[in-house]
Amino acid sequence: EVQLQASGGGLVQTGGFLRLSCAVSGFTLDDFAIGWFRQAPGKEREGVSCISSSDPSPYYADSVKGRFTISGDNAKQTVYLQMNSLKPEDTAVYYCAIATTFARGSWTAAGMYDYWGQGTLVTVSS
Repeated sequence: EVQLQASGGGLVQTGGFLRLSCAVSGFTLDDFAIGWFRQAPGKEREGVSCISSSDPSPYYADSVKGRFTISGDNAKQTVYLQMNSLKPEDTAVYYCAIATTFARGSWTAAGMYDYWGQGTLVTVSS
């Protein structure tokens, strides 16, 4: 059974930082992508960042480029999202997800992902 456990959310002031973690278990496929999404109250879920086993370059939403960094630790089966210079508009529940097949142009499409974690809340105060 594939399981994703997201953690690391919390309350931080504007300009602060957080590191989210996504621990993955039960997943053995070679071709995959892991993405981070977020959903703010009353808004649709949006893609934040993604890394793929078949593409060395990570992907970022324009709104987080230069502030967020995605990385992975294969030994720990964990993907991280380092979030710096946080803004109030970054407030949302953040989810990690796995796609078993990756389409480069569709990384922001939630429907491409097969497995989802439970989400971790990030609140940025002004």
